[in-house]
Amino acid sequence: MEAIDELELVREHTVYSCVMGSRAFGLATETSDTDLRGVYLAPTPLFWRFDKPPTHVDGPLEEQFSWELERFCALALKANPNVLECLHSPLAEVLTPVGEELRALRDAFLSREAHTTFTRYAVSQRAKLETDVRLHGGPRWKHAMHLVRLLISCRDLLRTGRLTIDAGEHRDRLLAVKHGELPWERVESWMATLTAETEAALATTPLPAAPDHARVQDFLVRTRRASALR
Repeated sequence: MEAIDELELVREHTVYSCVMGSRAFGLATETSDTDLRGVYLAPTPLFWRFDKPPTHVDGPLEEQFSWELERFCALALKANPNVLECLHSPLAEVLTPVGEELRALRDAFLSREAHTTFTRYAVSQRAKLETDVRLHGGPRWKHAMHLVRLLISCRDLLRTGRLTIDAGEHRDRLLAVKHGELPWERVESWMATLTAETEAALATTPLPAAPDHARVQDFLVRTRRASALR
């Protein structure tokens, strides 16, 4: 039986792809990379084999990473920050009818569970920054900038029920963090303020307690069935 060509899955079956990273966050400079993220729909008959399609693929372009549709939905239902932000990128590159329906489901994935996952990710990244400060006298400033941006995004998501990834009015101050123009103590203070504001927002958030699993599963089943019939 012919082996599955992983890169062909991305080239031939991508339903949604977008630009992520600094360019999507409104924080790009002349030296910024172009990070591509996408979702491919592996043809249903491939799942009838012992050798299943991969859940994710690196490439074929540099800085490109894609998830198979089911894996992407599963991660989004668990409020994975990277996946949720991918769905909300303002820079879509590929958008098939299936991709459009996936994007239209964005609110089905959002819930108060985002507080837990975003916070857990922020804590782990904060620990790495503090290790850098302790061992090297300062943090990796680019990573510090992206952590502050994530904290802003989480706070505003809980406040409004909408996920916005563009840094907007915070761009200049965030770039000052990236360039090491703010003392680490001020960056720490900013993080502490954002964390407190996020905790306060959780008490009054309009987000539902859990994502809409049924709505997402209906989409996945219909999409798999249509693929099988083609």
